[in-house]
Amino acid sequence: MKKIICLISLALSFSLLQAQTKVPYISTVNATNRWVDSVFKKLTRNEKIGQLFMVRAHTNLGKAYSDSVAKVIAKQHLGGVVFFQGGPKRQALLSNQYQSLSKKVPLMIAQDAEWGLGMRLDSTLSYPYQMTLGAIQNNNLIYKMGQMVAKDLKRLGVHINFAPVMDVNNNPRNPVINYRSFGENKYNVANKSIAYMKGMQDAGLFTTAKHFPGHGDTDVDSHYDLPLLSFSKQRLDSLEMYPFKQAIAAGLNGVMVAHMSIPALDNTKNLPSTLSKPIITNLLKNDLNFKGLVFSDAMDMKGVVKFFPNGEADVKAIIAGLDVIELSQDSEKAIHLIRKSIRKHQLTWDDIDQKVKRILAAKYWMNLHQYQAVDTTKLVEALNSAESKVLVQELTDAAVTVLKGSENFPIATDFVRKMAILSIGPKDPTTFSETMKRFFPDATLFIIPKDISLKELETVKTEIAKFGQLVMAIHDTRLRPAGTLDYQNNLKLFIADMTKFNPITVVFANPYTLAGLPGIEQSKALVLGYQNSKEMQSSAARVILGKLNAKGKLPVTINAYYKFGAGEVK
Repeated sequence: MKKIICLISLALSFSLLQAQTKVPYISTVNATNRWVDSVFKKLTRNEKIGQLFMVRAHTNLGKAYSDSVAKVIAKQHLGGVVFFQGGPKRQALLSNQYQSLSKKVPLMIAQDAEWGLGMRLDSTLSYPYQMTLGAIQNNNLIYKMGQMVAKDLKRLGVHINFAPVMDVNNNPRNPVINYRSFGENKYNVANKSIAYMKGMQDAGLFTTAKHFPGHGDTDVDSHYDLPLLSFSKQRLDSLEMYPFKQAIAAGLNGVMVAHMSIPALDNTKNLPSTLSKPIITNLLKNDLNFKGLVFSDAMDMKGVVKFFPNGEADVKAIIAGLDVIELSQDSEKAIHLIRKSIRKHQLTWDDIDQKVKRILAAKYWMNLHQYQAVDTTKLVEALNSAESKVLVQELTDAAVTVLKGSENFPIATDFVRKMAILSIGPKDPTTFSETMKRFFPDATLFIIPKDISLKELETVKTEIAKFGQLVMAIHDTRLRPAGTLDYQNNLKLFIADMTKFNPITVVFANPYTLAGLPGIEQSKALVLGYQNSKEMQSSAARVILGKLNAKGKLPVTINAYYKFGAGEVK
């Protein structure tokens, strides 16, 4: 009887999951929709143009800033808001306030939440970075993460996530994508991007993949200058665009276009891809048959305004085929210039109308036709659920990668040879060091901050020579895990010296940092945790203690020792 009840319960759970799965936006965009038609008919021409713009908002910059954004929304009848840094309750209250200003049609609220709300907001959860997720072999976990991210964003009144990042990061020096990518292999990137995308979309969150046609092989950050992508059309089609093409076939809702100069696709000098009709209309919309919404990357970035300032870029982007302008440098002037371009027959009102109808259809898909204010009751608790925390740990457990020496786990208990635990980078004990100390209470912990003096390092080196077994944990303590560690040379040389003792080495940092640690391959065992989170430190400690079998595989090539796909799995 219990077995029958269990089967019924599973069947009900499955049916509920199916019932919650939304029809893709692209299958609804051209369908007859009374709400869309009704709202569209009530819009003035200026209100129609306003729907094409999304303004920047913060909840950590004070009331004067928030009020200035409110004035822009009300005056220009904007279509949406993109929230950046702040706090969840403040964002909910401000979101409600901004929505009250949009009389005819609710605002679509967006956020860059590539690894969840924690990317932007305090008091909220961060899921692992995409580079960490790239090591996971079970993509169902990534689908589940997509659903949980969608749940959190929707609870906060956010309708659009500017994610996933579908760039193939095959340039270790990439300063802007890097750890935000699933890795260097186009198939791995595509499969994981689609799993994440589907998880979010099935749960009713509008997704926008970025940065089309691919920002992974650049060494210039488009926030500060215009990157040049000098590859052939065949290379771009077969590599950079591969994940986007697969995602479009799988029902992708939205695409964000990057600011890059790509001569093989459009040889107009200094023209960013965001302003290129051959790239947006001819390639993305016509050749790749993308029917969803096309967003710009932030239009206040140097990669676009360097050559097209003061609203000029926005007009060119709309003419090129973009549907939504994100973060105009001067939206008031841009709206004026769009009307001027229509008078000059560079655009038509029919062009504008089609874009507005697609935006309204998206708002209907987001359930904005039934808009409800965000309920702030127990909001922070809802955004930090026990279920979400368990999933974060599951994800890091599945990602941790043993690059060498899995036969050394669990560590053999040796009461003759004393153990030293080196914690390099932080100034205080870590989750990893405390976990190891609980199992080896007689071990000696050495905390070696990254600003340690040369004299102190020499003292530590002398002391460590007295120990027979060494566990060395290397931490990147920065908020974002760059491709090289910010350690002084003396500390890097110290790490190289320590490898001569055949340590068990654990690296809680961007995988590319291994290339800048000479001698690290001499370690008796080498474990890669991809980021310095408490969850990842717990995962790595349990691998070393034999309580967790590592299953992760390297999503990028580091050097001749450690290439894509490396990872010892028991």
